[in-house]
Amino acid sequence: MGSEDESIEQKSAARKEALRALRAAKELSESKEEGEGDDSAAVEQDGPPMKFRNYVPQAKELQDSKVVPPELPKFEDPVAALPPAVEKKEDPFVNIAPKKPNWDLRRDVQKKLDKLERQTQKAMYKLMEEHEKERETVEADENAIES
Repeated sequence: MGSEDESIEQKSAARKEALRALRAAKELSESKEEGEGDDSAAVEQDGPPMKFRNYVPQAKELQDSKVVPPELPKFEDPVAALPPAVEKKEDPFVNIAPKKPNWDLRRDVQKKLDKLERQTQKAMYKLMEEHEKERETVEADENAIES
């Protein structure tokens, strides 16, 4: 069992050495990057770059991140470009005239009015005939007196 314990100890020691070497290499690479780059580059690498579409930042460092609004192409409406056709459309509600207030009474009494109209015409005709006969008799009397 001694050989197994020694082999495990050797493997763990080898791992520790490898980890130390990796840590040392990482520290060296980080120190080289910090010496070459600015602090603002490190801030940008923390997350995605910021873009301001609707907000105007007041910090001068963030002014470069403002996105210019897109220009929309001009749209010419072909229907609006044509002159409107002149059409006289009559409003159907304009021509609706209210009925006279006594239209229902006239409708109900119309037969009687027609009958009265005929009787009136006959009476006028009779009066005209009588008037004509009187005139003829007067003319006949005048002619008899003259002769």
